[in-house]
Amino acid sequence: MGIFGKKETVQASRRVRMSRGDKVFNIVAAAVFILITFICVYPFYYLMICTISDQKMVELNQIVFLPHGINFQNYAEIFGVQNLANSALISVLRTVCTTALSLVCTSYLGYFFTKQNMWGRKFWYRFTVVTMYFSAGMIPVYLNNQMLGLNNTFWVYVIPAAISVYNMVLVKTNIEGMGPELEESAYLDGAGYLTCFFRIVLPLQAPVLATISLFTAVNQWNDFFTTKLYITNTKLYTLQFLLYELLNQVAAAAEQIDVNGPGAAITPTGIRLTLTAVVVIPILCVYPFVQRFYVKGLMVGAVKG
Repeated sequence: MGIFGKKETVQASRRVRMSRGDKVFNIVAAAVFILITFICVYPFYYLMICTISDQKMVELNQIVFLPHGINFQNYAEIFGVQNLANSALISVLRTVCTTALSLVCTSYLGYFFTKQNMWGRKFWYRFTVVTMYFSAGMIPVYLNNQMLGLNNTFWVYVIPAAISVYNMVLVKTNIEGMGPELEESAYLDGAGYLTCFFRIVLPLQAPVLATISLFTAVNQWNDFFTTKLYITNTKLYTLQFLLYELLNQVAAAAEQIDVNGPGAAITPTGIRLTLTAVVVIPILCVYPFVQRFYVKGLMVGAVKG
């Protein structure tokens, strides 16, 4: 009997061995996973259909599974809100710049903490980790940023977030599990620390780097409190802070928006839902590209053996 014959025999035996209890278990498991998927996906779906439906029906809770009175007036008017485009640009620049800088600085710090010959390695590592549990407080941090000239500038978004201790620990743990053989061979060929880091270590850390990039990007994209504390220049407002202000003054914002045509009335609820969708959609578009690294990156540091 050939290889294909053996495979067919094994598959047939598996089909025969599956009992009624196994079938029931598979059906129940599939039903449970479908239910969980629906619970996770439906809020996003409901948000989207409400933003394109007749707002009167939304206010009366008549939208459940399908949109009614489909129109895109909400999005057309929201994108016309003053300073929205500039705020969106600031949010994108902040997210990209901070994520890139944090990725390099955090991974580089984690790399050096793996070197046994680093001066005061244990002390500096413990000193850094302590900052995860204790901080100076809001007022000292504000005064420190003010003395550095960061307040009311774009760099207050980027520089204070250059190092994440939690992410640094993830990178350090992953590098330590890689083994020293590759670096030792590079040192024998005349490579230095920078060469080893950028050409050998960094490319092998793709899963954990993708994971911490996602963490950092989501945190930066959703943050509005930094703008509230340090920014007074409206040209440096982020999209999230603009959303925060509009949600606090949603009734006034609804009156300021020009409404054209019957049935296209924009309500406070419509403003909330549409602005929320505008903020959520970019992250939803980014996540699928790093999802395949996500689980593997989260398993870094897990107990093995």
